[in-house]
Amino acid sequence: MTSRLGILLFAHGARDPAWAQPFEAVAQRLAERHARHGGPPDTPGTLVTLAFLEFMSPDIGTAGDQLAAQGCTEVAVVPLFLGAGGHVRKDLPRLIGELAVRHPGVRWRLSAAVGETDILIQGMADAAWSLAQPAPDTPAP
Repeated sequence: MTSRLGILLFAHGARDPAWAQPFEAVAQRLAERHARHGGPPDTPGTLVTLAFLEFMSPDIGTAGDQLAAQGCTEVAVVPLFLGAGGHVRKDLPRLIGELAVRHPGVRWRLSAAVGETDILIQGMADAAWSLAQPAPDTPAP
């Protein structure tokens, strides 16, 4: 059986649809990255999907079911959270456990929250520094 990787991006969700735009952009860029750096033509590509804890669709169960139905044999679950609070430490392992029971042929792998990675911490520091600088035409106080 051919191995196929799925990447399940997991975000909190909100009532305001505009809130999801940055997360949708992450999913799109990740899919584009795979398209640019895909494997051999005879191997299935990596599937990327975005799921939410609450307020938005799909939820993680639906997204995970879809990845399994599309032939993923391994799914990396990547929390798009700044830190590993209760949702990442408690809720997410339980939800992944439910997926593992429904799809025992799939290896479900939980990664660290993206906000705990050096690259994102540096990116946020760089962004904060840039945003804190006065505009070029702003007079000094």
